[in-house]
Amino acid sequence: MSAPHLPKVAGIDPSLPAPAAASAFAACPANAVNSPLTGTTDPSGTTESSGATDPSGASAPSNTGAPRGPQRPDGLVQDRLAGWVSDLTTLQELTERLTRTTDLDDALCELLRAGATLLGAGRGLVTLHPVDDSGRTATATLGLGRADLGHLETIPHSPQVPHSPDSPDSPDSSQIAETPQTPDVSQASQSAPSCSSAPSRPSSPSPSSPSSRQSPPAPAPSAASHPYVHLLEGLPPVGSRSGTARPDIPGEKDLDPRHREVAARLGYAASYAMPLDAAAPPDTPSPPPGQNGPGQNGPGQDRPTQDGPAEPPPDRRIGAAVWLYDEPAEPTERQRRLAARYCAHAAGHLARLLELGRARTALAALHDELLPGRLPRVAGIRLAVRHRTGPRGGGDWYDALPLPEGALGLAVGGITGSGPSAVAATGRLRASLRAYAVMEGEDPVAVLSDLELLLRLTEPARSSTALFAYCDPASRKVVVAAAGHCSPLIIGDHRTEYVETSLSAPLGMLACWEAPSVEIEPAPGETLLLYSDGLLHRTGDAMDRAFARLHAAAASVPRAARRDPEAVADHVLRAVLPDDTDATAAAGRGSGDGTDPSGGYDELRSGEDVVLLVAHFD
Repeated sequence: MSAPHLPKVAGIDPSLPAPAAASAFAACPANAVNSPLTGTTDPSGTTESSGATDPSGASAPSNTGAPRGPQRPDGLVQDRLAGWVSDLTTLQELTERLTRTTDLDDALCELLRAGATLLGAGRGLVTLHPVDDSGRTATATLGLGRADLGHLETIPHSPQVPHSPDSPDSPDSSQIAETPQTPDVSQASQSAPSCSSAPSRPSSPSPSSPSSRQSPPAPAPSAASHPYVHLLEGLPPVGSRSGTARPDIPGEKDLDPRHREVAARLGYAASYAMPLDAAAPPDTPSPPPGQNGPGQNGPGQDRPTQDGPAEPPPDRRIGAAVWLYDEPAEPTERQRRLAARYCAHAAGHLARLLELGRARTALAALHDELLPGRLPRVAGIRLAVRHRTGPRGGGDWYDALPLPEGALGLAVGGITGSGPSAVAATGRLRASLRAYAVMEGEDPVAVLSDLELLLRLTEPARSSTALFAYCDPASRKVVVAAAGHCSPLIIGDHRTEYVETSLSAPLGMLACWEAPSVEIEPAPGETLLLYSDGLLHRTGDAMDRAFARLHAAAASVPRAARRDPEAVADHVLRAVLPDDTDATAAAGRGSGDGTDPSGGYDELRSGEDVVLLVAHFD
């Protein structure tokens, strides 16, 4: 017979020995546990292995023969573990808030607020490298106004960088001479967004001490490319996660007098700068000699000839951030490590936003290049246009082209899809429409019928709305045909009404498209509005309310402004989309001279394309 099992009663030790991992953790003293965030260890570095210690401090005799059961860590270890969990929870919350931002300015402001919380600072500034090919920089501030930035820009660049007594010497004159000079950024303070104040700080930095100052041996070569280089001097090399502290600016002997004067004027006495390093975007190099590229010599022949994972791209510096203290102080070691981990994640997020912004800018530029660069000038008709490409590269398009016998062709439409493929399809569709309009423009139904056949044969997976208007200034007649597109709108002194076009399906939706045309006769001084459905969708209202809103906006155009198509376009956009166009209505014009066909509305944030084509009949 087997021995009876012990009953499972609380307080009875198990008969089997504890796992090795649990025994090792129990035998490890509290002061020998290292934190992944703080990195603190016991200075003595000793451990106990002979026995356990009871709360009274007496050492229990060792019993190597008997199995040791699991032992609970003491209160110090539990407190330390609770601190680690609290730090990780804080980082998780802050990084989640950062990753929810989709706009570069919002991400910069969130970075400043989170850094101020982690470091115990009150104010801050973050600046990025040129975000596009024009050399424009991106800057955001926390607790600093435009006047404060103006004062900061007056501080000259000093070759001397902060360093600790036990750190290597400052770079020599040859290294300084190779450092690029600070560019002229006199307009940077006028475009830097100001963030709201930081939340309450859970901890404050420790008092400064010259012996605890840590600084890298040499400045980062990219630091001098920032507009506020004096605040970012002494940053570590690319790839390092450490920051640079100036714990006592008034007492720093080698500081430029102008820097000390500006610091006293703005009321800050210490600073802590952190670099923003992110992985460089991976490139696709050409295959080396003896190795086939993708898609060559059949399947499987484009594999590399050497085994092993590809090397990750090197880090690159995209910018830097600095936080300011009102009193001489510097962050603790724990605060530095938390800020370094957060800034490493923030740099990656900012790099992705920068790349996304560049891609969207390039896509919008490509879309604009596929649209008319100059509106035609036809006697008796004046034109104006406002066009904005959505961030995903929508398929809305327009065209205006002169036709034989002094006529004018106007077209507006929208193809399904978004992204580069939709932009390319838009270009092909518009080019085909121009060819059909030149040959048979006086019959808009024939133009759209041929366009529908071409779309069904060459783009079977796409459909498109379209509206084509044949304008004859001599007879003051306009013939309109539409394929699932919004009805035009006529604005005059005695009427503001939609043109009743027949209900028809978009191109490519049916096996055979057909719809009758409509003929209208605008009176002298009246204006014809052609627009895309994106203008209605951007209102956020239902379609019937959006149409009513557009009608009310057109009817409210001042009588004096109705003679100017530019003024009509601006007024309609302001009235229909007040939240999006107030700040950008005066940014540019898309007129008959061909200057700025986008109309300068680069700040519209909706995903919908906006097209508004205005034709005024003299």
